[in-house]
Amino acid sequence: MTNDDLLLTLCTCPDRESAQRLATTLVEARLAACVNILPGALSVFSWEGRTEQVDEVLLMIKTGSAQFDELQRRVTQLHPYEVPEIIAIPIADGLPAYLDWLRACTRSKP
Repeated sequence: MTNDDLLLTLCTCPDRESAQRLATTLVEARLAACVNILPGALSVFSWEGRTEQVDEVLLMIKTGSAQFDELQRRVTQLHPYEVPEIIAIPIADGLPAYLDWLRACTRSKP
């Protein structure tokens, strides 16, 4: 079985509260099977001609590629940033039972 239908999506948030709100929304809407919230990310980036440095919280969102467009729409709608980081990486391999669970959690309810 190929895993080209599964994605690990990365998204940074300015604080734990917004990260938890996004994570809960995505899981409850079945747009993600699991979201890990990792505090302590220091981001250095260019924004509007300046180099910025801010503390952020990283979301690691496990989802299906069929859910990605709606996930991206929902994150963009709810995220406090004007241009949120939303980057999807294909999941090449993993424990088959975990990947099956991920698929089951992101399918529409019957």
